[in-house]
Amino acid sequence: MDIVHQLGELFLGALPTVVLILIFYFILKSLFFRPLLAVMAEREARSTGAQKAAEAAQAAAAEKVRQYQEALRQARAEVYAEQEAARKRLLDERAAQLKEARTKSASEVAAAKERVAQDLAAARRDLEPSVAQLAAEIAARVLEPAREAR
Repeated sequence: MDIVHQLGELFLGALPTVVLILIFYFILKSLFFRPLLAVMAEREARSTGAQKAAEAAQAAAAEKVRQYQEALRQARAEVYAEQEAARKRLLDERAAQLKEARTKSASEVAAAKERVAQDLAAARRDLEPSVAQLAAEIAARVLEPAREAR
């Protein structure tokens, strides 16, 4: 029983310390840990919110970049289409000018051929009456040296 009595005295001596520790625990919990945990929770919420806001800003920026690139692509396509239309217009104009020049030169060549044919016909008409006389003169001159040699 002596041990039980010693344990009882030890318990009674430790009881004020245990009560003080419990009181200190509740005071610290209410005055220190609750505000500290609240501040930490608020900090966590803010950092999570800031992180989500940053992700949203990144997504918005990526969307803006995509829209910009799409607009740039469309603008380039329009410029290329305009350039292609201008090039086609120039090629068509050039082809029309070439066709016109070919037609003009063909008509000039045909007119020149007609003039040459008319000139040839006129020259033949002019030479036809004198063909017999010229033939006789040529024959006489060719045969004359042969006659003189005899």
